[in-house]
Amino acid sequence: MTTMAPTLLHLESPPELKVINMTKQFGSLVALNDVTLTLRPGTFHGLLGENGAGKSTLVKCIMGFYSPTAGQILINDELHAIKSPKDAHGCGIGMVYQHFTSVPAMTVAENLVLSRYDSAQVINWTKEYAALRTFMERSPFQVDLDMPIGQLAAGQKQKLEILKQLYLQSRILILDEPTSVLTPDEADEVLGLLRKEVVAGNLSVLLITHKFREVLAFTDEVTVLRKGNLAGNGLVSDLTVADMARMMLGAERTTKAVDKTKAESSHPVLQAKGLGALKDNGLPAFGPLDLTVNSGEIVGIAGVSGNGQRELVESLAGQRTPTEGQVQINGELYGATRAEMVRHGVYALPEEPLRNACVPTMSVAENMALRTFDRPPQARWSLWLMLGAIRDAAQGLIKAFSVKTPSPETPIQNLSGGNVQRAVLARELSSNDINLLMAANPCFGLDFLAVDQIHNAIVEARNRGVAVLLVSEDLDELLALSDRIIVISEGHFVYESTVDEANVTDIGHKMAGH
Repeated sequence: MTTMAPTLLHLESPPELKVINMTKQFGSLVALNDVTLTLRPGTFHGLLGENGAGKSTLVKCIMGFYSPTAGQILINDELHAIKSPKDAHGCGIGMVYQHFTSVPAMTVAENLVLSRYDSAQVINWTKEYAALRTFMERSPFQVDLDMPIGQLAAGQKQKLEILKQLYLQSRILILDEPTSVLTPDEADEVLGLLRKEVVAGNLSVLLITHKFREVLAFTDEVTVLRKGNLAGNGLVSDLTVADMARMMLGAERTTKAVDKTKAESSHPVLQAKGLGALKDNGLPAFGPLDLTVNSGEIVGIAGVSGNGQRELVESLAGQRTPTEGQVQINGELYGATRAEMVRHGVYALPEEPLRNACVPTMSVAENMALRTFDRPPQARWSLWLMLGAIRDAAQGLIKAFSVKTPSPETPIQNLSGGNVQRAVLARELSSNDINLLMAANPCFGLDFLAVDQIHNAIVEARNRGVAVLLVSEDLDELLALSDRIIVISEGHFVYESTVDEANVTDIGHKMAGH
């Protein structure tokens, strides 16, 4: 007999979760040090911290992915040894991950049934559908049960990930950056509906987020980690953004103000005409698109992940072959060869830098030299590599951009995601001959001090006359930096405005495909 789908009507409050003196070491590295956290029943709890602060390590210990070096997990004051996600499920704990876990070729109904931990050999789909429809009627989100996952928009996929945990009767939800793929309106909808479930006493939520706005709008309490240690906690009603930032950084956060200067003259640097390309699966990714970026201008491309912006940047950077149209730099046809990039001063920061901008097995120093290894002083006669010069240059960039690495010789794949991003940014932003900079989510996974540094560097490049194409899923970032903003939806530009005249509500609706 198969397990029937649950309802959201619970007679008892969610259990209390306590993490007591949790420590996790990886060799000599202490990733988490003596951290205590309490998630009270029926509350919405925020977990804040810089990149590398220990947030992921903490929740992976709670979920049983890691065995803690020391510490205890208590559910309603009873000690539990959680050694796997299945053990966590047995305690009523479920986690919604940053990346989708559904099977694209299967339907919503099939993915929900697949998510269960039972081992039924035969599925009675008549009974399952009746139970699933009852579940869906009482759930906070509505998703078509017969829809294949591959046809769902990103927002619907994220809702399904949350529905899975509700379907599995998880009473404690751990959400890892759940709004990173959502429009602002969708983010407010999802967190708002979950907030209602929390207020109703059906759920407790632990929200990992980088967005202070979400903490202030939806959470009751917050715990802040810094460098693996507990930096502070408290009721959100008693804290300000400055308080939380101070806990995260250990000092008052000071943001260097970089004012935009008005360009004396401006000319088109990047021009794409009728440009189009395909996704990896052969379906259209975007296009045909017309795009112009002028010198001394930051053009921001806004859009929910998966609407063609990744493929657009890859096409402009020479990592994906366009199927139609052409690209010009300074009026010349541009094929994104290495020689053309050097001649025109074109630099790019693509998404997933470890995959798209690095050679994973090569060292940090070697990856930082990929732009300059064949030029003096790193090369002699364009033939002999000067390893000392390459190492010296890397050490300077490592220090300037605060890249955390054991040494310049460490394989770049051994670094954390945030530090891989720092290393690539150091390489791309350190040159003085930049004419065009194309950046895709340049601050993803970086801490606040690094974000300030990158933002300042981008604006300073713009003030020097560099043409900047900035693609980001962070609308606040785009509105803060851009001179002109364009929205991409389903591979087409659907909105364009100067930032001064931009309507945030319209932008959100266009991002959502409305």
